[in-house]
Amino acid sequence: MKLIFKIPLHLSSVLLSSALLWGSTALADIAISPMVIETQAKRGQTQGYITVYNQERNTFRARVYTSPFTYDHENGFQTLTSSPNDLSRYIQFSPRELEVPGTAKRRIRFIVRFPPSLPDGEYRTMIFTENLQTSTVTQTDATNNNVKFQTTIIPRIGVAVYVRKGDISPNLIPNSARLNPQGQIQLLVQNKGKASAIVGGNWTIKQGSQVIKTGAINNTTVIAEGERYLSVDSLNKNQPKLKLSPGEYKLSGELGWGENNKNKIPFSVNLTVPKK
Repeated sequence: MKLIFKIPLHLSSVLLSSALLWGSTALADIAISPMVIETQAKRGQTQGYITVYNQERNTFRARVYTSPFTYDHENGFQTLTSSPNDLSRYIQFSPRELEVPGTAKRRIRFIVRFPPSLPDGEYRTMIFTENLQTSTVTQTDATNNNVKFQTTIIPRIGVAVYVRKGDISPNLIPNSARLNPQGQIQLLVQNKGKASAIVGGNWTIKQGSQVIKTGAINNTTVIAEGERYLSVDSLNKNQPKLKLSPGEYKLSGELGWGENNKNKIPFSVNLTVPKK
């Protein structure tokens, strides 16, 4: 069995984020920066680079490739086989095979060229760095130590690249709130604009005039012309999940996006906690 190891992506709101996305430490201690690139094409062109850090002594080898992607409102990040917003056909990058000596770093350079006839909009792709070294994971039966199955894991690290053509922007509408099947509070946000947004903010839950709890919404990508559930109640192991009694509540707060979350929009929606 062969398995592509998908690393969940938590995307920063900074235009060129300095945060790192870590690879599988079982194979290599690799970091990549930035995790997200958002840029505006000027005269149909833009360019940039990604830095790959090898923090081990052994040489790291990987292939570099692109893939269209989106964010499903239920399941989050998903790669696609094709997309009308695919940036892959307009982006050139080098190298396509990467070799980084131990404790060194290398750059992947890219340039985007749009044809003049291309409609205005947002074009996006993931640039994946996929380890050429694979690893076999063995699962055994705890009772008799017999091998149940073996799986080949191929770690990869992805950078999301968004390039805007023309005068486009997000248009965010906080729509409703719900409890998901796991009992987590979520805020549904629609993006009716032509550009994606990385959204964060703060929230307050009230029942009548009584404040039940306040907190923050972690930065989450809401794709252009799509919608996404934002997690309100943290699932952090160090913070217990908020438990609400059945009844009617008000979820309110403020969402922000753009550089330093300079764009703001308030929200206030009803939340119903049903009887079990």
